[in-house]
Amino acid sequence: MTSPRPEGANRMDPGKPLILVTGATGYIGGRLVPRLLAAGRRIRCLARNPERLAGRPWPGVELVKGDVSDPASLEAALQGVSQVYYLVHAMAEDSPDFRGRDLRQALTFAAACAKAGVRRIIYLGGLGDPTRHRSDHLASRQEVGAALGSSGVPVLEFRAAVIVGSGSVSFEMIRHLTERLPIMITPRWVNTRCQPIGVRDVLGYLTEALEHPEVEGVFEIGGQDVLDYRRMMLGYAEIRGLRRLILPMRVPLPILSALWVDMVTPIPLELVKPLIEGMTTEVVVRDPRALEVFRVRPMAYREALALALQRLDEDAVETTWATSLSREQEEQVLGSHEGMFLERHHRHVKAPPRAVFQAFCALGGENGWPAGNWLWQIRGFLDRAVGGLGMRRGRRHPRDLRVGDPVDFWRVEALEPERLLRLRSEMRLDGRAWLQFTVRAEGSGSRLEQTAFFEPHGLLGLLYWYSVLPFHLFVFPGMIRALKRRAEAAMTQSGPGA
Repeated sequence: MTSPRPEGANRMDPGKPLILVTGATGYIGGRLVPRLLAAGRRIRCLARNPERLAGRPWPGVELVKGDVSDPASLEAALQGVSQVYYLVHAMAEDSPDFRGRDLRQALTFAAACAKAGVRRIIYLGGLGDPTRHRSDHLASRQEVGAALGSSGVPVLEFRAAVIVGSGSVSFEMIRHLTERLPIMITPRWVNTRCQPIGVRDVLGYLTEALEHPEVEGVFEIGGQDVLDYRRMMLGYAEIRGLRRLILPMRVPLPILSALWVDMVTPIPLELVKPLIEGMTTEVVVRDPRALEVFRVRPMAYREALALALQRLDEDAVETTWATSLSREQEEQVLGSHEGMFLERHHRHVKAPPRAVFQAFCALGGENGWPAGNWLWQIRGFLDRAVGGLGMRRGRRHPRDLRVGDPVDFWRVEALEPERLLRLRSEMRLDGRAWLQFTVRAEGSGSRLEQTAFFEPHGLLGLLYWYSVLPFHLFVFPGMIRALKRRAEAAMTQSGPGA
């Protein structure tokens, strides 16, 4: 599968070495690909669901369906590949044995790379002294690096601690804790030393790696400052002009800290737990050789924070921690109405399709849901209570959407400019659900159609549908009326010539 190439886009030279990027749907991978393109590299991306990358503005990038744990799919994905970026891990995949799964995937991938004749694997792992106790998360990161080299393919491994950037899981955890809690009674891990690094510097190292094809081995990378987590949070508060008091105390179990962070921040427990455990381990650069080999000169922590906040203020966040967090199944794609419950509503809107499209593309996140927003929040709370994702993923941008973006507990499955938006539910359900909006020109205005689809699984699925019907009588008619008002109001404000 190849992504569509825009008219007039620069074509990659087929004679250039082919680079494979795994984890392109993730936080780092999604930012690395455009930088490699800007450097003139020829790129192929491996993804279990390539449709999630269809909305990215990556002209000339080849999208291949496959899984790092599936040798058959890897054989095709690695054909003709010179170097590989390995940017996947199982921590975000609702897996109780993420450490074992990470190791098995790395061993399978390494064997496939050796068989395909790959010249080098470039990997982003985690800092931490391997001779001292490490959390499962940090130990897993380093085990993966060793496993990738088990089949004889050279490995260039960068090891980093906290990555500071708009939308990164570590930055978002610090941001929400500091913004929401004037007084923080924290575990003693806040005094653990860490060497945070800006996401721009991490991407700089990863991009420059291709200029040094002979370099291999482990390189520890970090920013200019060595801080503890307390000073990191206070540094954020100072930049934001906030006064915060942090009082460390003894907390007997890391899970208690993880549950508290899960409650206060948008980060789900499955991500928070390994991160909190990792914060009990000192992660600082002990070997500065990266500064001798690579041109990157890492920025200070405050500078990385300022850049992250600037990107948030400008609504210019490229990827977020929620980009890859999903419970989707590949077969969950809307294709037939047979066996489904449908709830459809129509309205004529006195506004062109463009204005209507912009109205329904702004749903969710901090914008909320225009009818029964409190009911949506309760539904998100119930979903998290049973181990689901809930509403806290929000959205990457308040207005702009692309295929694969998270929108609260939905995922953008299809997007056609000025015509269609289809969201697929990623709640825990006894069935599968979609919410679709379409718009077409009608007379001097538009016809807006809003449809909810639900495909029940068994008796529990049927009971779920009928139990929520009373709420649908209020929520869905109210939502389409609100979208109509918003689109018409936007046209009134912009004037008839808009």
